[in-house]
Amino acid sequence: MSILRWIRIKMIAINQIGVYIPEKRVSNLDVLEKFETDESFIRDKIGVVQRARKQSNEKASDLCIKAFENLQSKAPINLEDIECCVVVTQNPDFNIPHTSAIVHGAINLPESCACFDISLGCSGYVYGLSIIKAFMQANDMKKGLLFTSDPYSDIIDEDDKNTALIFGDAATVTLLDSMQSGLVPLGFDFGSKGAGYKSLMNKDKLFMNGRAVFNFTAATVPVSINKVLSKLSLDKSEIKRWYLHQGSKYIVDTITTRAELKPEKVVFDMYDYGNTISSSIPILLSKDLSSFSEGDKIGLSGFGVGLSWATAIFEKI
Repeated sequence: MSILRWIRIKMIAINQIGVYIPEKRVSNLDVLEKFETDESFIRDKIGVVQRARKQSNEKASDLCIKAFENLQSKAPINLEDIECCVVVTQNPDFNIPHTSAIVHGAINLPESCACFDISLGCSGYVYGLSIIKAFMQANDMKKGLLFTSDPYSDIIDEDDKNTALIFGDAATVTLLDSMQSGLVPLGFDFGSKGAGYKSLMNKDKLFMNGRAVFNFTAATVPVSINKVLSKLSLDKSEIKRWYLHQGSKYIVDTITTRAELKPEKVVFDMYDYGNTISSSIPILLSKDLSSFSEGDKIGLSGFGVGLSWATAIFEKI
């Protein structure tokens, strides 16, 4: 066996992504007068025209299960092959047990399957990819599932302009596989500004200091992008697409400008469903997976709650 072939077998790659976005929508255009704003602010600054809303009785695990059904329609899976099940959420079904255990039972995964949750928000998908990759490689696992599900509608104050116009419900599940083709990570950059945690937190309802979160993001994420590129000796011109957390259109546009990214390479698409927290990046990525050719490189960057950030470069092999 060649060294290259052995390395590829040991790699853990993104194979496919299942997505669930509820059909129900709440229109921001219906509350312009209530929040004393206008359509230009909704479209050009926030970037959310309508927000996806789950049913009131649905929990994080219910959304995960529906995302898994979508995954199965794209890439039928033998459940007995799944060796780990990880759920990224900060809005779990219960404090005890972990939501991944509930998902495990609901989709009938084997008892030999390891399950755990990751309590991270907007940076959670990129963190999760690194964690599940390392976990699978350390334990010689070949197939794993990484779920994201953060139903913020349960904690939103509908009278709070800072949060009510932004967040939507959704879930995703990423199939990771020790296959010989797919998206594999080349490198990551992580960080935290824990001293700023009060800028975005949930007590009884979600509170966000929008200006503080924006300032943190605008100052931190461009540096993180350049840091991971430098670490990998890559130039921005070598990156085909950038998938940034969809915090708001203004945040994505600001990062694009400050990091000197080409706007046509930066994906923005949340007008119809909103900021879905840890699900925002995989929702975007799911639409493009089939379009990548061998050697294409893409960038991912999540940022927000914590305050935390995580940036990564992946390559199609």
